[in-house]
Amino acid sequence: MIKKIVTRRSLHESSIKDDLAYWLSKPPEERVAVVDYLRKQFHGALPRLQRVARVIQRTKSFGEQVKIKRKV
Repeated sequence: MIKKIVTRRSLHESSIKDDLAYWLSKPPEERVAVVDYLRKQFHGALPRLQRVARVIQRTKSFGEQVKIKRKV
């Protein structure tokens, strides 16, 4: 049988060190699964994060405007 362990603390007793120690005690696969679970809650059931692309019109640089003639 699995033991149920519950620890009551006030919010002021909990610290970042305790949270870090807890998550570092978990295997990497479980940590990634939890991050993916939280991402799905926030962004919905998207297969992955959306990518955004922008097309930027660049002006010609000075070197492209002036053709340099070489002496042969």
